[in-house]
Amino acid sequence: MLEGIDDIDWAGLEHAYGPADDVPDLLRAAQSADEDEQERAFEDLFSSLCHQGSIYSATAAAVPFLAQLALHGSGDRVRMLWLLGGAADGNGREYLQVRRAVAEVMPSLLGLAADGEDAVRKAMVWLISVCDDYALPLLPLLRARLDEENDPGIRADIVTALGLLDPSDDARTARARALLAAPEPLVRRAAAVDLLRTAPLPLPVDLVDLALDTYDGEPALEADAPWPEHYRSLDERLLDDPDAALRAVARGMPLASAITRIWRDREQDVLPWLVASVEGPYDLRDIAREAAAVDGGGPAPWLEVHLRSPQPQMRVAATLVAVRLRVPDALGLVLRLMDEVPGTEGVADAVRAAVEVYGAAAEPVALRVLARPRSEWLGVLGDFPALAAASVDDLVRLLPHSAGVLGSLGADAGPAATRALLGHARKGSKEAALAYARVTADPSVVVAALRTDLAEGNGVHTAGELGPLAAGLLPEIEAQLARPWWHVQAAAALAIWRITGRTEDTAPVLAERLARTDRFAPHHLEWLRALRDMALLPDIARPTVERFAYSARRVMSPDILNGTAPHADYEARALARELLAAVAH
Repeated sequence: MLEGIDDIDWAGLEHAYGPADDVPDLLRAAQSADEDEQERAFEDLFSSLCHQGSIYSATAAAVPFLAQLALHGSGDRVRMLWLLGGAADGNGREYLQVRRAVAEVMPSLLGLAADGEDAVRKAMVWLISVCDDYALPLLPLLRARLDEENDPGIRADIVTALGLLDPSDDARTARARALLAAPEPLVRRAAAVDLLRTAPLPLPVDLVDLALDTYDGEPALEADAPWPEHYRSLDERLLDDPDAALRAVARGMPLASAITRIWRDREQDVLPWLVASVEGPYDLRDIAREAAAVDGGGPAPWLEVHLRSPQPQMRVAATLVAVRLRVPDALGLVLRLMDEVPGTEGVADAVRAAVEVYGAAAEPVALRVLARPRSEWLGVLGDFPALAAASVDDLVRLLPHSAGVLGSLGADAGPAATRALLGHARKGSKEAALAYARVTADPSVVVAALRTDLAEGNGVHTAGELGPLAAGLLPEIEAQLARPWWHVQAAAALAIWRITGRTEDTAPVLAERLARTDRFAPHHLEWLRALRDMALLPDIARPTVERFAYSARRVMSPDILNGTAPHADYEARALARELLAAVAH
């Protein structure tokens, strides 16, 4: 076995970690009588030859030997078949070379499709399915195995593999429809999922219900099977149609959170299911995020048990939900947290949420911040300038954590705060330097610090926050527009606009960045907000902005740094609609 393995120049080939000269020893170790050594060898082979889906020149060279071990080795044959499947389904420059290598060894492996070991037969079905066009000659084998196979799970996998590979849509559809009456729930589900995969939207209700009937009888999903990338599992396909997904949630499929991750304006629909599935504080924090988009204002009796929980984190998360739902006495609940468990994770989120939701009515929360200050709470005082101005002496004692609040007061911060800010700025606090500039209109201290940052490629965003006070930094910021990185150019364009009000060389950059970004996160809102404030929409960005404005699906990801905040996608939608309205006039 492994004849000819030493004739290959493995050192001249590469895998994920460099030269592949260790592959022969790993292949031999994969047959070791020592199970621990065998386990380590297989893991090293998989991570080297199929690293996170990437394949290499050594992968193709290893394929014939992996096939030999799957056929005749003393180790785990199933794992060798998995490795061959990972190679055939991998990505990289050697993609075609590796797939051809797997196709060449497939005839020698076909006997394993009828092996006495269930796991081997199952692995062979998966391996055939990922070979794509190279597997077309094997379709008669799969059809024969469908008739001969006794194991329901493997029969279901064969149905799926045939659905993925069969070039005849008519034959595939006829076979799947016939199997909707199969006695095994797993087979019926595989047939239903195959039909749903290509069904038009909205998904046919009768087909959805049939698939859900099989879910009731056999809830294990097929997500663990290593199907090729274009495969769609039942839950994935149902999520393409929010009404179908809601039907599934009502039948027990845990898709409620996924629905709101994908679709807009579905929070009210899924809230009962989210509530019913609460097991811990992070479930409640998820509900708090969704509750921001729900019509609230009334009691939520289901929250009471969580508000009385002996676990502080549970009470904190329940209070966050209460604030977002605007339940009666939600502010009182926040005040109680600030008194009883001030240092618990999430209390700062509850404090910020209270001010965000209730505005001026949350003044008791701001007063409690002043009475029992914590650095992570101080930011909310910026929403209460009169209260902050009356408490400057206290805020000075809380520097540098209170710098942002003092800066927001401008000249009302007074001479004592001005001196204190300058002292902290000279000690290196950029927050204090920025606040000092806002209080005094003297940017010299912060500009000096930012000039050093800009020379190192940092500080553009902070300079933009200064606005016109950062005019002395314009040459350094304008130079960033010529750098090759789009995110740097966008940050520079945003800063230049905030400093000068220029749009002729900034709006096109922001529009280009919006048009060419694939995945949007909350920090990208600045580009959209700037274009809205400019009332300019270059043509290149119009399709993206219209997508933000009118898509039924999410366009922007949530703010993962503040998981209980309202979904940033709704702010993006509002900004996009305002921008479109502004340019329409």
